[in-house]
This record gives sequence, C-alpha cells and structure tokens, in this order.
Amino acid sequence: MKKTALVYDDVFLTHEMPKSHHESRYRLIEIINVLKKSPVWEKLIHLKPDKASLADILRIHQFSYIEKVNTFGHGYLDPDTYLSENSVKAALYAAGAIITAIRMCKSGEIERAFCAVRPPGHHAEADRAMGFCIYNNIAVGARFAQSLGYENVFIIDFDVHHGNGTQHSFYCDDTVFYFSTHQYPHYPGTGNAEERGIGKGIGYTCNIPLSRGSGDQKMHDAYHNKLHTLVEQFSPDIILVSAGYDILHNDPLAGLNVTDDGVRDIVRGILSSKYGIPVVFTLEGGFNVDALSTSVLITVDELLTYG
Repeated sequence: MKKTALVYDDVFLTHEMPKSHHESRYRLIEIINVLKKSPVWEKLIHLKPDKASLADILRIHQFSYIEKVNTFGHGYLDPDTYLSENSVKAALYAAGAIITAIRMCKSGEIERAFCAVRPPGHHAEADRAMGFCIYNNIAVGARFAQSLGYENVFIIDFDVHHGNGTQHSFYCDDTVFYFSTHQYPHYPGTGNAEERGIGKGIGYTCNIPLSRGSGDQKMHDAYHNKLHTLVEQFSPDIILVSAGYDILHNDPLAGLNVTDDGVRDIVRGILSSKYGIPVVFTLEGGFNVDALSTSVLITVDELLTYG
C-alpha cells in the first residue's frame, strides 16, 4: 500500500456561489461523505493544507492581478468566476493544498496525494480569473516543486476542458511538460494538437483533443500509450495531475462519456509502476455530484493500492 494523503479543510466550503452556479460546495461535501463511508478513509493520511504565501502565488500570477483579487469584493470576476466573502482565503488554501502535498512528498512522509479543493485552478491565467478559477493551483504547485529541487515536473490534465492557464504558464518552458486530454472544440477554445509550445518550450506541450462522445477507448489510448512514451522521454521528478471529473458520461457541462471503469483506467495509466516518483492529484471540474464523489473514491483507492 502506498503512503497516500488526502489534503482537505472545511475552509473550501466557505467559497460561496450563487444558487445556480455549478461549482458549489456540495461537490466537496459529497466527496468527503463518500470517502468517510468507505474503507479507504482509515487508510489515508489526513492533512490540513497550509495557506499559500504571496511569494508562492507570484511565481505564476502578476502582482496587479493579485491586488485586484484582494480588493474586488463580491461578484463576478469574469462571466463564470464568482468571489464571495471568503473566496480569496479559500483560493489561497486551494493553492496551498498542493504545496503541502509536495512538501510532504519531498520529506518522504507520503508518496501520493489527492487534494480535495475548491475553487479549481487550471483556467486561471497570470493576469485574470477564468472558468471558476481564481489562482492556478497546479501551476503554483509546479513552481513550488521546482523550488524544492524537483527540477522536471510533468503535469497531466484530464479535465474535459483544456487547461489554458496551465498551458500558458509553461508554454516557453522545457522544465515543465504539460499533457492534456480534453473535449474539443469546447470551452475555453484552446488546446488543439498544433499547440506544442514556443521557443525552448517547443515539444513540451502535448494536447490530445477529443471529439464529443469519445469515451473510454480514446482515453485508454492516450493514457496507456501516448502518455507512457512522453513520460519516459521527459524523465520527470514528480507528476502533478489536474483531476477533472467532468469527463464522465453524466456530467452536465460536457460530453466525453467516460465511465467509472474509464476513470479507473486513466488513473492506472498515470500511476504506472515504471515511474516510481511522487504523484499529486488536485481537483478541478466535475459537476454531477454523485458521479464526482464516486470517481474520487475510485481515484483515491487506486492511489493507495496501484503500482
């Protein structure tokens, strides 16, 4: 059994959304309820997240944007991204969760982690909020990992929506590889196969756009064939995963039609025993609450047992 942490805090429930908003706190409430009722709960190492510092956030985001977030008050930062009284605090702890997990991996206290957080992060750009995301949690985590000596970071993003913010954070960088499967064309409009990086970053971005209804087999091909080749070539020191469960067949915001078995297969592809390095998942999308919680349970079970 792998030493696996669940990083969570009730602070994430204080990020309040309008009633009609898909990114509700009930996503995490149901995840935690389902995990508590399962045998995996007692097998996990339970961690509270640290709060990301200004220096942590500045590794990815512009100071002027951070100031805007801090002084904005209540309302929509963009057409989808809402700020309430405690949203900024929750966002700092969401970024801090992956930092906490990476720090614990470096110390050897854990090997793997799942960060059950909100708000999500992979759409957030250096200078703006986007797609429910305030700060780019996984990008902040990647730079923090490098500050601890994890020189080569491999980011995997299986959210149904392309992680434009994460891609743009490392598009010129040959030390962070960004690998994404996503429905295309779809929000946010980025992520075609020709987007491969620029400058010294050419070849360190790999997008696999998938048509609506692609389902489990297309994901299997990506995560058991293409991904393995790229990881072996890049030889990362740590793998970070943007885990978006809006890929599921019954999610209201997309239509890739991945099943529960497909989720298990994706996670097993990521956790290939060939790697032998730390792996940290952080929650992104997934808006059918029942399906989301089931898939997180599958993921955590695989983190504990596979490889």
